[in-house]
Amino acid sequence: MIEEGIVAFSGWMTNFELLSSGWRAGLIVFGLVFGTATVAFMVSRVIAAMERKFIETRNIWDDAILHAIRLPLVFFIWLQGVYWAAEVAYYYSEADVFTANDALLEIGFIWVVSWAVLGLIKQIEQVLVSPVKMKKPMDYTTVNAISKLSRMVVIITVILIALQTLGYSISGVLAFGGVGGIAIGFAAKDLLANFFGGFIIHLDRPFKVGDWIRSPDRNIEGTVEQIGWRMCTIRTFDKRPLYVPNATFTTIAVENPSRMSHRRISETIGVRYEDIDRVSGIVSDIRSMLQNHDEIEARQTLIVNFLAFNHSTLDIMVYTFTKTSEWVKYHEVKQDVLLKISDIIIGHGAELAFPTQTLHVADSVKLKHLEHDFGRDQGRGDTANEAGERSLRDNHEEAVSQQKSVEKHYAKPR
Repeated sequence: MIEEGIVAFSGWMTNFELLSSGWRAGLIVFGLVFGTATVAFMVSRVIAAMERKFIETRNIWDDAILHAIRLPLVFFIWLQGVYWAAEVAYYYSEADVFTANDALLEIGFIWVVSWAVLGLIKQIEQVLVSPVKMKKPMDYTTVNAISKLSRMVVIITVILIALQTLGYSISGVLAFGGVGGIAIGFAAKDLLANFFGGFIIHLDRPFKVGDWIRSPDRNIEGTVEQIGWRMCTIRTFDKRPLYVPNATFTTIAVENPSRMSHRRISETIGVRYEDIDRVSGIVSDIRSMLQNHDEIEARQTLIVNFLAFNHSTLDIMVYTFTKTSEWVKYHEVKQDVLLKISDIIIGHGAELAFPTQTLHVADSVKLKHLEHDFGRDQGRGDTANEAGERSLRDNHEEAVSQQKSVEKHYAKPR
């Protein structure tokens, strides 16, 4: 068809003796390229207008399909135009470089189809995980894993078809792959281990994108940003990216705090020994407060008991769980609980205890200080009674000063 059109146009130009063969070829090539550009521009505009119109409809797939095929369709139009222009140039020049036109057209067509299919897979992935387009969006990690697997199948299929189009035997390629796969497996065992590690993560799903994970075996903690076929990207809490090979997760224990059902409050509250007679009432009121708290899950384990006689405190154990598992809200609930416990203790006329120490001074030390002070006062002309009273008063003031210093040093709230 192309050749018949060229012959007719060339004969018409020859009859009228208008241009040489070179100019006729250039004119035809220019007309084909210009026409291709015009058609490609018009098709692109039409599809863009259809996208804007279909995006307002209830159908969630029509605009996705149009967006996936827009660029491949424009590329296909250019592919056809360039092919026709190359055929014209080959008709006039018969250069060997244009003998591969047919093969390039077939390869280009395969590429256009694969491009459209890969774009459609990407659009389907975005629709399935979008909370705007889907009432119940699917899990991103699962959809992403299926999308990656589908793209890999498409790419491998396209490569095999392209090799067959170029004249290579697929059976020979597969046989070479079977023999060479052994050598490649030994050379890239770490890469394969990471690949299968990523497959296990997608299969078992110990975590997904957006989860907060940590490992007691390794210094790994943060939010999962991406699960690839070779490694996972984790954003630590100081906002640094951490890249962990997938094979690592097959040999370490991983905690997933994002899947916690509740968060625990476990505190030991200390009151003074002087308030031993008020401990029973304090324990009862704290337990009642927790059972009636809106943010405390009373159906979980709830323990409030007098725990132990400590060095300077009477310890009360408070053990309960919050309804929320969110980190920020948990601390708000915990703050409210602790403040209410403080109010209960104060309401019973008791006080929160802090570490204290009592100093006992031996009698021999006291007598030595008394004799020293008495000799000093005799030199000043004081009587024995006055010297003794002054010495006792000084010792008392010194003991009080030492006790205040110790209390100030150890007075830290528990």
